[in-house]
Amino acid sequence: MYYSLTGTLIHTEPYLAVVECGGVGYKCMTTLTTLSCLPPQGETVTLYTHLNVREGALDLFGFYSMNEQNAFRTLIGVSGVGPKSALAILSDLTPDRLALCIAAKDAKTLTRAPGVGTKLAQRIILELKDKLTPEDLEGGIGDVAAQLGNDTSNMSEAVAALCALGYNQSQAATALAGLDANTPVDEMIKHGLKIIARM
Repeated sequence: MYYSLTGTLIHTEPYLAVVECGGVGYKCMTTLTTLSCLPPQGETVTLYTHLNVREGALDLFGFYSMNEQNAFRTLIGVSGVGPKSALAILSDLTPDRLALCIAAKDAKTLTRAPGVGTKLAQRIILELKDKLTPEDLEGGIGDVAAQLGNDTSNMSEAVAALCALGYNQSQAATALAGLDANTPVDEMIKHGLKIIARM
């Protein structure tokens, strides 16, 4: 029903932003990530929205980017994941990092979000792992690669990145076998993830 809101930011508090449009203040529940991206109160802001209809209430959620909006909608489509849990997850992980956690089957990182236990984290991974595309992983892979030192070869960096995502060294080395040593690290990681997914 509502795709986005553009108006004046008049109030913020944890997990909440209020945007005034045409004299009406719209209460948008949101993530800590979105709150950190908002301008000062009194300035114009655009939030991409999702209207959640439940018995006796209409809840409006707002996000600074369409990527976060899409990630929220994807998460609440998982059995057992409500809006509160989805906001908690996206307050801890960007959409790109979330995609990497799912691809790497990293349930432990997902459980850092309040209210997300091991079983729920595993369900999120199970239900979403086949819905990811290579494009979903690109930003997160860049983040991982950027955190690695520059004093090793591309291959060593890619192996280290895959190990950091939860794979063992044998899996990582096997997945990267045959690649040119001068291949950019982020391309190696993407290739490795695709190969490991087929193992």
